[in-house]
Amino acid sequence: MKITLMILLALASLVLIGSILLQSGNSAGLSGAIGGGAEQLFGKKKSRGYEAILSRITTVGAIVFIAASLALVALDR
Repeated sequence: MKITLMILLALASLVLIGSILLQSGNSAGLSGAIGGGAEQLFGKKKSRGYEAILSRITTVGAIVFIAASLALVALDR
C-alpha cells in the first residue's frame, strides 16, 4: 500500500509540475498586481478552452497530491 501511494504521489507531482508550467502567466508588473486584481476577481472568467482544462487538471492534481501525502503520513503512524 505504501509503495502504491508513493507512486501516486510521484505521478501527482509530475502532473502538477506540467500543468503549472503550461499555464500562461498573468504578471503585468506592480501596476498589474494592484489594478488588475479587481478585474481578475470580478472580470471575465474563461469557462472553456485550454486555460480551463489546465486549471481543472491543476486542481485535481493538487487534491490527489494532498490526499496521497496525508495517507502516507497516516500509514507511518
